[in-house]
Amino acid sequence: MIYALKGIITEIHKESIVLDVHDVSYEILSSRPDDFHIGAEIKVYTHEVITEDDHYLVGFADKLEKEAFSSLIQVKGIGPKTALNALSAANPDELFKAISSNNTAYLKKLPGIGPKAAAQIILDIKGKLVESDAKGNPKQYDEVRQVLKQMGFKAKNVDDVLASINMPGANNQAILKEALHRLSAKKE
Repeated sequence: MIYALKGIITEIHKESIVLDVHDVSYEILSSRPDDFHIGAEIKVYTHEVITEDDHYLVGFADKLEKEAFSSLIQVKGIGPKTALNALSAANPDELFKAISSNNTAYLKKLPGIGPKAAAQIILDIKGKLVESDAKGNPKQYDEVRQVLKQMGFKAKNVDDVLASINMPGANNQAILKEALHRLSAKKE
């Protein structure tokens, strides 16, 4: 397995970069190719994907993003391409905060992640997070969502606001208060 490659970025494509390592060029898929710069000498942390039909490298600018990717692909039903798409929309810190706080609304906003996948991500990853102190209710954000809908807020607005809130360890009341604050700011 290739852990990392150090070389010079020679090309940047829509979904990949090309890294020249001592006159050998590697095409490496990336969740955020625009974070790299042509001509930069950089160490790219990699994950090698080998399947029956495919063989490719996935690259990350830092170890935390690689860890997030590795965690996601361990989840039942999440493959490398889905994990890459999810990381293109969320940085690892936001992702881990959402998982720690059981925020399925945030996870469902990520490309390729539906309600079942969001619940599975929390189930499979939350217990493995070292920084996770959250003892929150797994249905916490769903409960707050129901309260806000009962108060007359539109489901789409509620989902958008809850997807932006990551408060590990917070109780329902704190999340509800923050959501109400953000919903009232949207009306202005």
